[in-house]
Parts: sequence; C-alpha cells; structure tokens
Amino acid sequence: MKPILKLMFVLIFFFACTFVALKASGLLSLDAIESWLTYAQSLNSYVVTVIVIALLLLDLFVAVPTLTIIILAGYFLGPTMGALSAIIGMLLAGLGGYWISHIYGHVLIDKLIKTESEKALAVSSFNIRGPVVILLSRASPILPEVSACMAGMTKMPFKTFLTCWLMSTIPYAIIAAYAGSVSTLENPNPAIYTAIGLSGFFWASWWVFKKTTSKSTRATTS
Repeated sequence: MKPILKLMFVLIFFFACTFVALKASGLLSLDAIESWLTYAQSLNSYVVTVIVIALLLLDLFVAVPTLTIIILAGYFLGPTMGALSAIIGMLLAGLGGYWISHIYGHVLIDKLIKTESEKALAVSSFNIRGPVVILLSRASPILPEVSACMAGMTKMPFKTFLTCWLMSTIPYAIIAAYAGSVSTLENPNPAIYTAIGLSGFFWASWWVFKKTTSKSTRATTS
C-alpha cells in the first residue's frame, strides 16, 4: 500500500495547504459566502445558482466548505434548485479532477514512484479499493477531490468513476439542500442535525471500511 499512500498524502497535503491559506485570508469565510449569496438573491436566483456551482467547482483547486455551501444553496434556492446546482457543481469538480489527473497525473506518479512494479501496485490497489473510497469520500472535506484525482491518475475506468461519484454526490446534495430549505435563522436545527448526521454516517462507514480492509489484509499476509 506504500506507493498509493505516497500519492494520496501528497494530494491531501496540497489541498490542506490551500484550505489553511484560504482560511487565513478570509476570502471564502462562511460570512463572506453567505453575504455573496444574499446579495445575489436580491439580483436573481440564477445568479445564486451560478455562484453555488462556481464555488463547488472551485473545490477542485482549493478546499471549500462543501456541505455548508449545499445547505446554503437549499436555503436560498429551495430543495430542488439547491440540490441541482450542488450536483452540477460537484459533478464538474469531479470530472475536472478525473480528467486533469488522467492526462497529467503521470508526472506526479513518475516523480514519487520510481519503479514500474510500485507504479503497477499503486494502480491495482486503487482499482480494488478506489470505488469504495469514492463512495465514502464525503466523510472529509478534502477526500472527494483526492479520490477524483486518484481515479484519473490510476486510469480507473471512467464509467466506474462516474457511477461511484454520482452515487456519492446525488443523495448527499439532495439531503443537504432539503435540510437547508427547511431551516431558518430562527430554527437552524434541520441544517445542524443534517450536517452532524451526514458527517457521522460517512465517518462510521469509513471506519467499518478500514476495519474490514485491515482484517482482509491481515488474512492475506498470514
């Protein structure tokens, strides 16, 4: 597993640095995002849709608070348009990560992994576990972009990637947007409970996946 971990740690480090830099700058703070959406709503709901899509697409390059943006999309646009704009934004980010890494990912692989056998091991390891990683990637703010880049870098079949990405993205967007649509400033509980519930579900699923993977690895090596 070492070769694949090398690749993932480098990608995680990159996205973590962008998150820290963005946090320090205050450019994409929650207050800033909410004020943009409030102003955009006063102009046109389509402007809000474009901003939501743009912010979620930006997640490919810098780590943004995806779940909060989707909840705000539901609050400002309603459950249907909020979910639709979130799905489009996250889909574009996933496709961008996959295809950019598919075309240029070999540069990072060649730099970090020297032998052909290790490269083959990294590719086969992600092809085996990658679909589950993508399905559970919403457990972390950074993991979805990392998994999309890893899928492209290791040449995961596009149909497999797209299917897993949509299975992870669509229910997540619908639930979060609906929670935002039924929340108000006076009663933010639906959004709060949904955020806790979604995060808890994905983290629990990730924990089960890790435990199962560890057991199967031990059984194989023993």
